Amino acid sequence: QVQLVESGGGSVEAGGNLRLSCAASGGTFSRHVMAWFRQVPGKERAFVAAISWAGLSTFYADSVKGRFTISRDNANNTVTLQMNNLKPEDTALYFCAAHEQSWLSKKTEVYNYWGQGTQVTVSS
Repeated sequence: QVQLVESGGGSVEAGGNLRLSCAASGGTFSRHVMAWFRQVPGKERAFVAAISWAGLSTFYADSVKGRFTISRDNANNTVTLQMNNLKPEDTALYFCAAHEQSWLSKKTEVYNYWGQGTQVTVSS
């Protein structure tokens, strides 16, 4: 059983940067695909980025490509999301997620472990 805890959310102005972190415990972290999703009230949870077991492959939503970077540190069981040039439409509750298969996916139903979320608010 994997437990995920996000941190690093906050409020910034448009154009600013934030770095989200997700600490994992339990299970074998290096054998889990890790991902970030986000959700705004009244909408479905949306894929943001995913990273493979060893961090050699990444996958981004078109809306964040070129601005966000996902990375992982298997020695410290953490995954991070560096968010640059933030826009008001990036405002959401951001979730860390994990699954035990080897492929990258943007589908929420594939991920069986979730954190509680961290709020990101971007003002214009």
